[in-house]
Amino acid sequence: MTKNWLKLFPVIFIIYVFIINACSNTSKKYSLISKIIEPSDNPSTEAKIALGKALFFDKRLSINETVSCATCHNPNLAFTDQKQVSEGVFGRKTTRNSPSILNAGFLPTVMFDGHLETLEKQVIVPIQEHTEMAMDMLTLIKKLRAIPEYQAAAKEIFQRDFDPFVLTRSIAAFERSLISMNSRFDQYYYQKKKNALTQMEIKGWKLFSEKLYCIKCHPAPYFTTYKTENNGLYANYGLEEDKGRFRIHNDSNDIGFFKIPSLRNIELTYPYMHDGSLKTIEEVIYHYMNGGKKDKRQSKLIVPFKLKNKEVLELKAFLNALTDTLYLKNYVN
Repeated sequence: MTKNWLKLFPVIFIIYVFIINACSNTSKKYSLISKIIEPSDNPSTEAKIALGKALFFDKRLSINETVSCATCHNPNLAFTDQKQVSEGVFGRKTTRNSPSILNAGFLPTVMFDGHLETLEKQVIVPIQEHTEMAMDMLTLIKKLRAIPEYQAAAKEIFQRDFDPFVLTRSIAAFERSLISMNSRFDQYYYQKKKNALTQMEIKGWKLFSEKLYCIKCHPAPYFTTYKTENNGLYANYGLEEDKGRFRIHNDSNDIGFFKIPSLRNIELTYPYMHDGSLKTIEEVIYHYMNGGKKDKRQSKLIVPFKLKNKEVLELKAFLNALTDTLYLKNYVN
């Protein structure tokens, strides 16, 4: 999102809305993917998505106007930031790695703790979080309502003044539009294009799906179960600052539990794990080959296994075949 685009936004937005209302193909677009989860009070429209996109890239949502949602979720980096942990306003660091929000529309719950039911609820978290955007919601709404293009869009799309409902519903609608489901693996496995994968990648897929236990937590097509699990990243999470889902209910049974991430676009979403502590795909593979660090709450699915060096390369090759960046055509500067 360039500054020039933002300057033009007030001029083109109302025209855009009328055009979209006349010839929208939204229902056709979403009929192709039946599991997009939309709350009944927030059906997606192209106009709503366009407003959400503008807000997503707008640094005015942060207290010092230096951070936008796209700061931590950069389209060029599969909507991550490729940092160990994210950085917010004034150089403040969070405690967690930024997950990709591609395919967020499939999420049954949101956040690493898996405790928020909708993207609409998630939107307000980074905006108000001290280490991220540090913005008071009342101040922010007053500020955004005073921006003519945002107020006009709120009236046109939602028939109301710009308010938290408009903010959260539009950004959530934009996030649901971010689909990445056309990797070379998808072309091979679902579209039956036999030459879409190399022999090395096919061998890696067979390792992943037949020899190892990977699909227990990362089944196709989404390559996650969306559940929270303790993957044994540390031997004793009691010594770690971030104890995962434990912080939601203070239930000791939840210590070290984090949502299982999707492996789609894993080639671009490094570093890995909730704290970005593993830098490469190889490090991740070796973590599981070693059977984790044996925390007492570690998933029973995680047990040691052996792979030859060639098999490690095959497995990595398959994982890289899950990359799909066709969505980037919508983010050409």
